[in-house]
This record gives sequence, structure tokens and C-alpha cells, in this order.
Amino acid sequence: MAETDNKTPPGEKSGEAADLGSKEQEIYQQRLDKAAKWREAGFNPYGNGYAPQHRAADILATHANHSMEDLEKDAPVYDVAGRIVAMRSFGKAAFIKLRDRSGEIQAHVKKDALGDLYEVFKQCDLGDFVAVQGPIFRSKTGELSLSATKFVPLTKSLRPMPEKWHGLTDVEIRYRQRYLDLVSNPDVKQVFLKRSKLVKFIRSFLDGRDFVEVETPMMHPLVSGAAARPFVTHHNTYDIDLFMRIAPELYLKRLVVGGMERVYEINRNFRNEGVSTRHNPEFTMLEFYQAYATYEDLMDLTEEMLSEASRHVTGDSKVKYGEHVIDFGKGWKRIPMPEAIREAVPSLSDKDMVDVDRLRHELLKTVHSEVERRAVDAMNHGELVGALFEAHVEHTLIHPTFITQYPTAVSPLARRNDQNPEITDRFELFVAGREIANAFSELNDPLDQKGRFQAQLDAKQRGQQETMDYDEDYIRALEHGMPPTAGEGIGIDRVAMLFTDAASIRDVILFPLLKPLAK
Repeated sequence: MAETDNKTPPGEKSGEAADLGSKEQEIYQQRLDKAAKWREAGFNPYGNGYAPQHRAADILATHANHSMEDLEKDAPVYDVAGRIVAMRSFGKAAFIKLRDRSGEIQAHVKKDALGDLYEVFKQCDLGDFVAVQGPIFRSKTGELSLSATKFVPLTKSLRPMPEKWHGLTDVEIRYRQRYLDLVSNPDVKQVFLKRSKLVKFIRSFLDGRDFVEVETPMMHPLVSGAAARPFVTHHNTYDIDLFMRIAPELYLKRLVVGGMERVYEINRNFRNEGVSTRHNPEFTMLEFYQAYATYEDLMDLTEEMLSEASRHVTGDSKVKYGEHVIDFGKGWKRIPMPEAIREAVPSLSDKDMVDVDRLRHELLKTVHSEVERRAVDAMNHGELVGALFEAHVEHTLIHPTFITQYPTAVSPLARRNDQNPEITDRFELFVAGREIANAFSELNDPLDQKGRFQAQLDAKQRGQQETMDYDEDYIRALEHGMPPTAGEGIGIDRVAMLFTDAASIRDVILFPLLKPLAK
């Protein structure tokens, strides 16, 4: 028994929880009274120092094929601890089910075996943490169980679990109180274990290819790395405003300039934009940069990495997602953006794709407000092409598809194509109708980059909110010389959604940002 202090803290005998209803308040008080009885019996209901020697899953696996008779002949003694998630009492005996990090195991608790400790057990409720020691046996129903010869109460749960805690379904509660979601819905834990497995695989994959993991600033003096609206904060000592990281891109490329030829970062980014089933203001990205590589090299690498990740995380290259079965096996399509638009809008010819007025006319068919109409009227050729792709093509790309030949106007950091300067050496990967990755051969011409930054400032003057600032230090870095490089960003949350069949990004983020509850 691990003890630190058995004195009843002030107020424990008459605790209050203002957010509980009368029925819940009554249960709360009853549990406080039971906690006091634990103390009277010599057990601190919030003690520390107990270390179980075994895990539930390991015990069950060890004896999966052992019969009742086998165990009666030679029954090892085990020591487990966990939360009580089920309880069936029969007066002087009870069956409880304990859940630890590995799974669940049943324990048989009897007054004959525990003596006075059985009275302590009777003060336990669903949700309490306890430890049980005893030999393994099979119950009359054949279930592997521990016969408790020692029982130690560890932590008292004062609040009852939700009435439907064997499958909590209220989405609002699940997101706001993820701890209840994890307790009530064991499958939820598996989602986040898969996410963890995905991130570990990506690290191993890149480490094995001589990439170096680094960390870059999360507070930036400029809006940089992507065209998005930032969160603003203030540093009191320096008395300056800072922007929460939109993307680490320009810092990572500074490292390439400095001679770190293969770098990556699995980073938290922040964008002050809308919230949807695929957007959370705080999200996780993988960004990596490889010197002496092109965007085509990264297409090959991305296909290999995500194909292997699918098999590693899900056990198969074919993954069920919603109503689709998505094949991550190799052989992904690679389609130029103009070709994808013409296929989706057959009325557009090759000639139309370079006609600004024709493209604007086609895009105006998709808008529904005067504000949207004015925005379309202000778009240049490249912006019109990008907007038409978003309107007509993006949602149709279910299986992994690389889209190439992005307009220079919507690619402020990508290298111009040598044959056609109006497009860039860039691709985006789409799966299940959404962008998963963005990559390009990096723009390492400082003079061209100056012009792109200026174009971003001009776009801001035209009223666009999702633009970047002019980063003089980054230009200075390029003027020192950056080797030919390709770089990419992959949305970890969105890949996790695909591998766990999650309809919402909130299902793969442990604590998504939510609007505060009305008081």
C-alpha cells in the first residue's frame, strides 16, 4: 500500500461541484463520503507510488490457450492496476473489470479471501482506480480472471461517468471532455495510437534517408511561409507584435542555405481562418527539404512514403474511407492542372485556358454573392485557373492524385518552369477530395523571389487577406546561395483522418479548438 497522507483535506466531507445538478451533486457527496471511509481504513484516496507488475493484455495472451484444468494445476499470481469499468456484485463476492493501458481483465473479489479489505472494496464505484493481486483462473463462463487475494484502492472518482459511458455519443462532450471520450469509447484510443504510429513511421522513414529533424521558431516577426491569415501575439519585453507560425518553410530553407541539405520538422502551425471538418486553427504539418532534388523526385518519395505508411499503420495498402476504398498502392496519377480543368469543364478548350475573360466568365458561374463576384473580377489569369480547379476538380479526386503545373501567380515560393515561366515546378497531392500535400522545386533565385514577395504585397493592397510579408532576411539568405532544392509539406492530421476513417479533423486531434460554451 502506498501512502503519503491520510488526513482528510479541508472541505472533503462537504465538497461542492457547482456545475452538477441535484442528482449528480448527491452522487458527488456520496463518493466524497466513500473517500473518507477509504481514509478511515488507512488508504489515501489520492495517494501515489503503486507500481503494478503486469499488464492485462499480456496476462490474457499468455493464458489464451490454457484450460480451466491447466490453470488449476499451475496458476501464476499476477498484479494489475486500472480503472473499474464494470462491476457485478453478489453480496459477499463481486466480479469487476479493470482497464489498463493495454486492455481489460476481469477480477473476482470475495469477502472470504479479502477479509476486512472487502469492506473497503464495497466503498468502490465505477471509475475508481484499484490494484488487484491474485492467481489466474477461468470463471464458469470460461473468462480468464484474477482471483483477488490482495486489493488496494488507489484513486477515488468523485464524478460518475456519463449514463451512456459505454459508448459516449454526444459529439460536443466527446471533443470538450476528451478524457471522458477515451474512457467511454475504447476505439477512440485506437485512433490516436494509429496517429502516433503514423508519426513514428514518418520519422523513421526520413531518418533512414539521411534527413535531420530540426526545430524552428513558432513565433515569427513576419507573416511568412504560406499565404494565410495569422494569429497575432505580443512580446512584452521587446514590445513587439509577433505572428504565430503559419509554416516553417523559410526557416527550413535558411538551413539548406547553411549546408543542412536534408532537413525536416513535424511542427504545429496556426492559421486564423475558418473551422470545418478538415480545418482546425492549430494543426500539425510535416515539412521537409532535400537539396539536389526536384519536385518530381518528391512525388516518387511521397508515393513511397505514404504507400508504406498505409501498410504500416492499417495493415493494407487499401484503406476504407467513408463510402470509398482508397488504394495507396503505387502507381498514382499525375495530371497537369489545365488538363484536369478541361476534363471537368469540357466546354473549355486549350485556347480558352489562356483567355482571361473566358476563364472569368466560367468562374463567375460558381459564385453566389456580390463580394465573391468582386473578388473574381480582381483575379489575374493564374488566380482564375487556381480558383476554377478548386471549384470543379478538387472534390472529385478520390484516389491519390498528383496535380502539377500550378500557375506562378498562386505559387509565390515555387520555382518557375524553364519552358513556361507562367507555371511552376509544383505539385499538390489530393486524396478523398482534399489536399494532403504541397511540394515544389524551390525558388532559389533571389531576384525572382523579390518580385514574388512584391506581388504578395500588391495582392494585399487589392484586398486579399491571405498573403505573405516581404522577408528581407530570407532574400539575403538566398543571395548567399541555396543549392537546387525541393521541399514539401504534408498535413499529418489529414493523413491520420484517411488512415482512421475519420470524417472530421476533430476526431484525430486530441483537443481541438472549440467555441466556448455560453454561460
